[in-house]
Amino acid sequence: MIIAPSLLASDFGRFAHEAARVQRSSAEWLHLDIMDGHFVPNISFGPEVAKAVRKVFRRHLDVHLMCSKPEILLEPFVKAGADSMTIHVELGDLVNPLLWRIRSMGKQVGLAVNPPTNIDAVKPYLAQVDLVLVMTVNPGFGGQSFIEECVPKIQRLEAWRREMGLKFRIQVDGGINDITGRECARAGANVFVAGTHLFGKRNMGQAVQRLRERLIPAAQELL
Repeated sequence: MIIAPSLLASDFGRFAHEAARVQRSSAEWLHLDIMDGHFVPNISFGPEVAKAVRKVFRRHLDVHLMCSKPEILLEPFVKAGADSMTIHVELGDLVNPLLWRIRSMGKQVGLAVNPPTNIDAVKPYLAQVDLVLVMTVNPGFGGQSFIEECVPKIQRLEAWRREMGLKFRIQVDGGINDITGRECARAGANVFVAGTHLFGKRNMGQAVQRLRERLIPAAQELL
């Protein structure tokens, strides 16, 4: 099980401080939502922010590219210290070459799917990826409510993972808290991106540990 606080919910005036809070916790990953104002109706941050937090956060840096032209950002984020990069299945014909390029750069490969998109769209790529990100809110803004209708997508991915003998992780992002996180864990998710739920707490370490304690029993129901 992996907990990945989302920097999108942090204090934008104190990125290094906020990344240090995550570093002091038991969270395995730090999640960066990269928005270009085209693929989603918002702009977040770029490689320079990733470079700055990389100096403070020494574990896995997880970059989610919500961008219409992620190909121009891959190399800058590799240089900034990204460990994994996720692109969207909604990019259509660009998906396959992008996945191969990320892999060729020696980074873990992720593929995301938005709430309106049928989960069948990711199936052809499952053998090529390390992670499938199920968006449980419509991407673009933090603090949104969890979309319950996305849970069957997680269940479908878990079934495919077993049937195909694959080991890709199932990541969820959007409205994740103690309650929605447990629901996702029961469905098969094992990487949990949480923004407001974690960064909104004074003690990041306690918040991460509390979330983990709530998720573990639900995840064990799958065993």
